[in-house]
Amino acid sequence: MDEPTKMTILRVIERAPQWIRHDFEAKDSRVRARAEETLAAMIENALHGDQSGV
Repeated sequence: MDEPTKMTILRVIERAPQWIRHDFEAKDSRVRARAEETLAAMIENALHGDQSGV
């Protein structure tokens, strides 16, 4: 993984809302899956934005 990609992902994780962080600890797998999908979408959006020059 190149350094700009790594830094983008780390920035997204640092800014993740508290509910996502909380839901990663949930016992309910559906709740955890929702948090994982949301974080993945946030990372994808950030990477796409960086690649398009936005």
